[in-house]
Amino acid sequence: MRTHLFTGFPGFIATQLIKGLIRQRDVDRIYAIVQPEQIGRAEEQIDAIMEELEVEIPFDLFAGDITQTDLGLDSSALGSLRDLPLVVWHLAAIYDLAVDAESAWRVNVEGTRQVNRFVAGHPSIIRYLYFSTAYVAGKREGLLLETELIRPTAFKNHYEESKFEAEVLVESLKPSVPVTIIRPGIVRGHSQTGETIKFDGPYFFMNLIDRLRWLPVIPYVGRTEARINVVPIDYIIDASIYLSSLGDAAGTTVHLTDPSPHPIEEVYRAMVIELTGKRPRGRFPRQLAEKGLSSVRLQRKLGVEAQTLDYLTWNATFDTSIADRLLEGSGIRCADFIQSIPAMVSFYNEHKHNQDLHVKIG
Repeated sequence: MRTHLFTGFPGFIATQLIKGLIRQRDVDRIYAIVQPEQIGRAEEQIDAIMEELEVEIPFDLFAGDITQTDLGLDSSALGSLRDLPLVVWHLAAIYDLAVDAESAWRVNVEGTRQVNRFVAGHPSIIRYLYFSTAYVAGKREGLLLETELIRPTAFKNHYEESKFEAEVLVESLKPSVPVTIIRPGIVRGHSQTGETIKFDGPYFFMNLIDRLRWLPVIPYVGRTEARINVVPIDYIIDASIYLSSLGDAAGTTVHLTDPSPHPIEEVYRAMVIELTGKRPRGRFPRQLAEKGLSSVRLQRKLGVEAQTLDYLTWNATFDTSIADRLLEGSGIRCADFIQSIPAMVSFYNEHKHNQDLHVKIG
């Protein structure tokens, strides 16, 4: 069993990773660096995890700030960690397509720089897992390789740019630290249960459809031949935990993306049918959609962020050769998106009135 240090707790992915590690009996002790204002919520999350899994695992919270020197930790916390062999999971970031440049740089880039310094200065790092995003590619199109970290001519938003810059920093540690860089696609809920904590990313389609279900006809938005790369949280969790203890994964970057993504219009059609029983007909011009979504008020009413439109016509595919090789024989597979839509819709219908609006890509 191993000792794990997390940033990004009590966020959804960090919480699910911790549950997965406990279920696989791969935890000796857990540490998490948490913003002071999140300590109460984190303590509640720990209690919920232990109650759900019926276990008692040593779990220590350190109040800190990844954007600060020594991650904002006091001397006692630093001393507790100094001589421990650690698996470090760095997930803390602003996952918001509408984030401003200054905030994105401060948290996603400078925060990662400080985590890197902690890792580089620690005497016993078993593995450093950094959660990037497949969308570091920016506006590059075509086949995107796991071995590439190429600065595009432009990014679609500050989120993408900041994650690219952060990944460049982590990449530089590979010669000296056992690093595994995880590049997820757009993360959705559990493939079997549909469970998620936020209806963002692909759920923006559902938000839009649900709010327009009263119309006699629900149209497509624009026209596109692009495919959408959406992966269930259970695939991200199972694959990441497996890779965290696989020796061959050290020094690699992997696309945890859907190897067989569906066309956006096919996904949209399946969602419309599952949510409303209707088939989409006609098309609402993309230019009018862009103009309408320039209104924040309309974005909130429809449950859609304007930046989502930038991905509807982006033509790129993610190569998964390295991920396929490393996961071979593990039995870990990415569930088909279309086949998972009924579970997504069922969970959505049950919980949609309790969710807030937030984007999460990668």
